[in-house]
Amino acid sequence: MQSAIGPQRTIASACQTPITNRYQRFFVNLLDKHLQVGQIEFHTSTGTHRVGNAGELLVVNVHRDDFFRKVVCGGNLGMGESYMHGDFTVADGQLDRLLTMLLTAGLDKKLRRDAGFALRYLWVRTTNLIAAKKTNVRRHYDIGDELFDSFLQDRYRVYSCGYARTHDDDAETLQSNKLDRICQKLKLSPGQRFLDIGCGSGGLIIHAALNYGVQATGITNSRSHYERTKAAIVANGLQDQVSVVLGDFSKIDGSFDRIASVGMLEHVPPRQYAAYFNTIKKVLSEQGWALVHAIGLNARVNENDPFIQKYIFPGSDTPRLSEMAARIEGNDMAIVDVENLCRHYAVTTRRWLEAFRDNQGSLDPAHYDGVFKRMWEYYLCVGVAAALAGNLAVYQVLFTNDYHAAYPFQRV
Repeated sequence: MQSAIGPQRTIASACQTPITNRYQRFFVNLLDKHLQVGQIEFHTSTGTHRVGNAGELLVVNVHRDDFFRKVVCGGNLGMGESYMHGDFTVADGQLDRLLTMLLTAGLDKKLRRDAGFALRYLWVRTTNLIAAKKTNVRRHYDIGDELFDSFLQDRYRVYSCGYARTHDDDAETLQSNKLDRICQKLKLSPGQRFLDIGCGSGGLIIHAALNYGVQATGITNSRSHYERTKAAIVANGLQDQVSVVLGDFSKIDGSFDRIASVGMLEHVPPRQYAAYFNTIKKVLSEQGWALVHAIGLNARVNENDPFIQKYIFPGSDTPRLSEMAARIEGNDMAIVDVENLCRHYAVTTRRWLEAFRDNQGSLDPAHYDGVFKRMWEYYLCVGVAAALAGNLAVYQVLFTNDYHAAYPFQRV
């Protein structure tokens, strides 16, 4: 049978010994059929087995043969758990490249067609949906400032997609670019009442207050973010200009000229999208502007990754643009601009990955053992791969209550 990259005999010619493990044989044959770019060489207990016949070569050292069963039966969840437990490593720290190759080949989608995988994924999703939204958010963001300090290297510790002007932009540049573009898109000006829903560590409200003179309020339901934002407000001498509230978006009251929400919607269950956008409508002034920045999905069907659901963002979602647009339009607000920053997320997550690898050795092993560190590294590598080869999107949707508002011919 002819494969996408050449005849299937490529496998046999690269194998030192025949493949007897049926899961390994299935996985290698699947790769040989669908691998579009590059070569992967598996070093196993039975020898060396290579797929692909052109492009860069990645070497995967398989330390436990059960790795193949876990990947075939569990897809990305199985591969992630295998990496966490040291079942395999990738030479020269090229895990993100391996995942990009596999995602480009569409391997996880093909494995997901298996009924057993679908049942396991359903179990993960159901387990997470039982937990309260607030609990899920805190489970991720309150696991320790030490961890986030190890890979968020900009001054505000911004934990969302930056904006790259070059592939080599550092973390500070990426986030400074992003924060300023949001402020410019919203046309912030002195004296405006500005609300940030899901304010993180306060980077956007502090940047907006210092550089655009707004009266800013942030809201978060993460205790860690709340404390960090309060400290940042004091450190910048902005007590009379900036405030932060610990609570859920549904508790927001008042009226605001400008609203931003960056990296928050992903943590809102789809059944609460209406309440989320209704709240924005309720507190946005008659001529107000709002911007929602969210990791989304650029596809017909929303298929959340079970590894991310189980270990990183339990109960999270990746909204489609159509879902966001329907809620905005349903509240009689006009969409002014939509931008997809997906490729910028690849640069951002790569900077996070580099920093984490450099700094993970300083993490307290009593709180972050080797399994946790490999889990976090895998998560960051998934982010790089998804931004380069997946159906991931990072949407910035700008909209207004004023259908007659003047806005520039070009976005900032």
